[in-house]
Amino acid sequence: MSGTFVDAMGRRLAPDRRGLRSAVAIASVLAAMVLVVLDAAIANVALPTIARSLRVTSAQSVWIITAYQAALVMGLLPCAALGESLGLRRVFTAGVALFVGASGLCASSPSLPLLVAARFLQGLGGAAVMALGLALLRVVVSQQRLGAAIGWNALAVALSSAAGPAIGAAILSATSWPWLFAVNLPLGVAVLFATRALPEAAGTGRRLDLCSVALSAGAFASLVIAAELLPARPALAAVLVGAAAVTVVTLVRREMPKEVPLIPLDLLRAASFRISVIASVLCFSGVAASLVALPFYLQHGLGLNAWMTGLYMTPWPLTVAIAAPLAGRLADRVSTARLCVAGGVSLAIGLAALALWPLRAHPLQLVMLTMLCGLGFGFFQVPNNRNMLLSVPGERSGAAGGMQGTARLVGQTVGAIIMTQLFTLTSDAAAPRIGLGIAAVLTLAAGLVSALRVGLQPTGSR
Repeated sequence: MSGTFVDAMGRRLAPDRRGLRSAVAIASVLAAMVLVVLDAAIANVALPTIARSLRVTSAQSVWIITAYQAALVMGLLPCAALGESLGLRRVFTAGVALFVGASGLCASSPSLPLLVAARFLQGLGGAAVMALGLALLRVVVSQQRLGAAIGWNALAVALSSAAGPAIGAAILSATSWPWLFAVNLPLGVAVLFATRALPEAAGTGRRLDLCSVALSAGAFASLVIAAELLPARPALAAVLVGAAAVTVVTLVRREMPKEVPLIPLDLLRAASFRISVIASVLCFSGVAASLVALPFYLQHGLGLNAWMTGLYMTPWPLTVAIAAPLAGRLADRVSTARLCVAGGVSLAIGLAALALWPLRAHPLQLVMLTMLCGLGFGFFQVPNNRNMLLSVPGERSGAAGGMQGTARLVGQTVGAIIMTQLFTLTSDAAAPRIGLGIAAVLTLAAGLVSALRVGLQPTGSR
């Protein structure tokens, strides 16, 4: 059942007021998502500038990205559980406030350690936004419009990802790097005011198991740091992966008897939800590997400069932005499993063709293939996310959103590790094409795994 909108005195709003409030509520969720995604995208392009300004090495500056990613993946499941306990709106708004406040700290950081700490706080705020955004959309819109709403979310994320590097470059060309983070402040304050339109719903009041939260955070932090250390210190990275595995086993054994565990084992017992999570990890692993491989393919294989490389990669996210709303509308009428199969297969065909494309071919001919990849990804991602939400009871939407974000970040980490190993074991010329081939296999597997959902119906209630 979708949220009931009331005014500050607890009175039900008239239909026209409810429509306006619903629109503002949806806009607040999408704008918060844009903030989180855009901040990651614009920070990447600024690393060399920040390194020079703070007089640190390039390797040290990477911790600006690592701290943000680690906090995101560490915070997703705890934030999801906290949202269900205290109320989705309350925790989501707190996450936006933390993100905005940490942005101010980033802008005023005089040293790398302080900037890394501020970025970690930013990531924790972003984790609350990412974990609870889709759950709030489920509350705000009707079930018949949920696919379209998820499509809007995917559109916002895709456009933010595509525009991020250009916005970052424009800011750096006009002013200093602290403004990359200062620009979050006015939009963030506007989002905070807009979150007042989100429907208020009481949480369950369940207490968080702090020991389980610590185990979960430790496991994911170990994986993220291991991925960063793998090229230079593989032995230490292997130790961290082993420690993460032991921690996960301990956490699962601790959470298994619970009716509502931190890791949503109860939700993973449902075949439809479990299949969507597995497919999501596979798809994002392939997409992450391909998005690392493509710039090297275009620059080393085809001799393009950085500007032209970015230009030729832009059709991918732009096509996602076009395909996602369409996929969202179709997902409200057509089997999400079949849409995911079609999307995964299309993405795999595009990646396989890129891997096999003659290096001396004109790169303009590759644009159609990157557009096919974007089309396939859009038609996979939106229906898959819709199925995750509708495969669980409404009161567990927060956990489903947290698991969706976790699957995405785990997949992205796996894809990055694959490319790191390929660049270590092979040449710069061979690694991108091999990586694209592996990415094609992973995304094809995501589509084929989704086929297992054909005939299964989501069991969640509104």
